[in-house]
Amino acid sequence: MSAPNIETIVSLAKRRGFVFPSSEIYGGLGSAWDYGQLGVELCNNVKQAWWRWMVYERDDMEGLDSSIILNRLVWKYSGHEDTFSDPLVDCRECKTRLRADKLTDGKCPNCGSKELTEPRPFNLMFRTHVGATAEDDESSLVYLRPETAQGIFINFANVLTTSRRKLPFGVAQIGKSFRNEVTPGNFIFRTREFEQMEMEYFVRPGEDEQAHQEWIDNCFGWFTDLGISKENLRLYEQPKEELAHYAKRTVDIQYRFFPEREEEARQWDELMGIANRTDFDLRTHSKKPEDAEGKRLNPDSTEDLSYFDEATKERFYPYVIEPAAGVNRTVLAVLMDAYTEKTNDKGEKRVILKLHPDLAPIKVAVLPLAKNKPEIVALAKTIKHLLQPAMRAVYDDTGGIGKLYARQDEIGTPFCVTVDHQSLEDEAVTVRDRDTWAQERVKVADLQEHLLKRLGE
Repeated sequence: MSAPNIETIVSLAKRRGFVFPSSEIYGGLGSAWDYGQLGVELCNNVKQAWWRWMVYERDDMEGLDSSIILNRLVWKYSGHEDTFSDPLVDCRECKTRLRADKLTDGKCPNCGSKELTEPRPFNLMFRTHVGATAEDDESSLVYLRPETAQGIFINFANVLTTSRRKLPFGVAQIGKSFRNEVTPGNFIFRTREFEQMEMEYFVRPGEDEQAHQEWIDNCFGWFTDLGISKENLRLYEQPKEELAHYAKRTVDIQYRFFPEREEEARQWDELMGIANRTDFDLRTHSKKPEDAEGKRLNPDSTEDLSYFDEATKERFYPYVIEPAAGVNRTVLAVLMDAYTEKTNDKGEKRVILKLHPDLAPIKVAVLPLAKNKPEIVALAKTIKHLLQPAMRAVYDDTGGIGKLYARQDEIGTPFCVTVDHQSLEDEAVTVRDRDTWAQERVKVADLQEHLLKRLGE
């Protein structure tokens, strides 16, 4: 089955507690979303899966959590103050503000007018002020970070010294970033506040191209390991005119976020970017490098972020490979790819969210067949508490068994455990599979081991 459109996921997400419009009781706030009781679990599971794969399962990786507010000079020398902008135009007729690079036919999509202003740059960083100073005091100006990467670069020497690492090695980080997008939208696909999963992999110059390709292949494999279909993923090689000024090569992993669009090329958009950033960042944050005319690139820096190779007695600036993905977009892709529909024996259409077990917000739901029987309810609650330390388990008796099954299918719970009258006699329960609806009888004493094995398949 092809992926559903985003609107289908929006409906499911609000109905079942994955994502809510933020500030909804006050009319909402454009492009701001709150993750509900299931959404926060899904997001956490995505981040834990990435961290486990990126950090724990490798021998060449360290973690970091840098500050959201950094010294303004970080953004000066990274180039963000001058170049991190979108070209904007205003429609003279309806006063709508638009991104010039998204206008394919030179007219306002809101009213059709071609009376547009000349493009001008609009910096995407959120400005704020620190300290008890007036807001018009330039010395108090700072920015909310638009990416997590710079926090890694400015800590390169700290990590290198304290971890005693040798090249190649990486530093991974998960954290919030903020971009004052002109045209956010499409649910959680593009928002002004978002969470990134970024890693900077430091290598010797000359070894960067091979490392870059390896990370492209590895990252593509990670998404398929999460259960995302290969048919809905593709690699996109950014042409030279699209490359960031620091990039030697960038390849995007794209997902088919917009299957409803007629033009096939417009169905795809970025899920993860994997860039070869060369040595740009470490050079520009260092105190020593000079330009071709002998002028220091960064007179404000106090550190030299070069690397000294003890074996070769060489000093150089490492190249950096950067895989960067958004938690929001990963969650959206996971939801879209897991969404399926199935007809039961009564001809009723049911939604099944076939989430990978590692990502499912709830691993097992324990359901009493008769909620008016105290013995059955007591056993069901006991089983739930026995399972809870090993997996996310819930108890639910708020409907008939058919409705309870349907509810758990729709939120992606891999297994339901039903406690019935027979359970009181044979100390066994019925385990139902979300994807196949197959059922099997399992002894209560063996239940935790059985479920852990099934969840790990």
